[in-house]
Amino acid sequence: MSAPRITRRGATRRQFLLGGAVAGVGAATAIGLDTALRAAGSPDPTPTEEVHGADTVPFHGVHQAGIATAPQAHATLIGLDLRADVDRSALARLMRILTDDAVRLTAGEPALADSEPELALAPARLTVTFGFGPAFVARAGGSAPAWLAPLPAFAVDRLRPEFSDGDLLLQVCADDPLTVAHTVRMLLKDARSFAAVRWTQSGFRRARGSEASGTTMRNLFGQIDGTANPRPGTVDFDRVVWSTQGWLSGGTGFVLRRIEMNLDTWDVLDRGGREQAAGRFLASGAPLTGVREHDEPDFAATTAVGFPVIPEFSHLRRARSDDATQRMLRRAYNYDERPTGGGVSSSGLLFASFQADVDAQFTPVQRRLDELDLLNRWTTPIGSAVFAIPPGCLAGGFIGETLLG
Repeated sequence: MSAPRITRRGATRRQFLLGGAVAGVGAATAIGLDTALRAAGSPDPTPTEEVHGADTVPFHGVHQAGIATAPQAHATLIGLDLRADVDRSALARLMRILTDDAVRLTAGEPALADSEPELALAPARLTVTFGFGPAFVARAGGSAPAWLAPLPAFAVDRLRPEFSDGDLLLQVCADDPLTVAHTVRMLLKDARSFAAVRWTQSGFRRARGSEASGTTMRNLFGQIDGTANPRPGTVDFDRVVWSTQGWLSGGTGFVLRRIEMNLDTWDVLDRGGREQAAGRFLASGAPLTGVREHDEPDFAATTAVGFPVIPEFSHLRRARSDDATQRMLRRAYNYDERPTGGGVSSSGLLFASFQADVDAQFTPVQRRLDELDLLNRWTTPIGSAVFAIPPGCLAGGFIGETLLG
């Protein structure tokens, strides 16, 4: 015989507790769940996260983006060699295709035949900048500026062809490395029928948000790099950077130097020696005669025994000219690759500079550095390339139309 079924008519303890819990939820709804949770001792909700993936930089304009643009955290630069059968009309087709996809990608839209469209949806301030080498201009039938040629030979150079020269430059920058990688792949797919990759070089700066916007970057020696840059949007910037000559008007000259930095031997040098070599205090970036980064250096100041406070052999003294026209916009990136040969680093600087006239602005500075710069003991240029960066374009146009018509 089965046990008799027991029916409880009164409220049980469990029912009482359950009813209390339900009532509690109702009360929480009435006064606001956040308040109830805080009253119960729960932690505050996580603050709303600030997301920058959708941030964009306009592609169209008088000048190409990626020059006056505040530098992004990641950059990949590619040098391409044109195929033998590419003529002027083919160059125009190439630049129309590249421009069209660059417009889409920088706006956060997939390229025209994008096989991974989801990767294009977070542009993260993506910019794409194009540059033309001497052979590109020649095939286009244009007149190249006199400075559009390999730089003069310098004693410190140990140049390697896999990091030097090229016919077409692609500079891809963004605050997200996945965005950079996807963009590079899309553009190289566009270009593969017209050109072959000669070299690829990637670099980085601090991640966005690690420091306040406008903070001067540091290289892997720990030095502040780029203090004396002209400020975008000023007459001074326009004079230093933008060309006013022919098809290049609104464009600029571009120099890329891949500089190997021997961090293993730099480690041996004490802090005072490092500051003497740089001519600046490492902590603040101030010249050895100042207290703040942007203080003007006093090259006439001497020590108690008559030696210059900022040594003649320091990088600051050699890089600074009495001729105010010998200036440039520096937009450098660090690189750090797999160590070889028993060392603990294979690192350096992708020194990128923009100036209206390479011969008049960049080359004299590099000659002084070549002659007497103590940093040459720890740095070796192993790559070098010069390109003409054409002006920007309006909607419906394409980069290079002033040359290719």
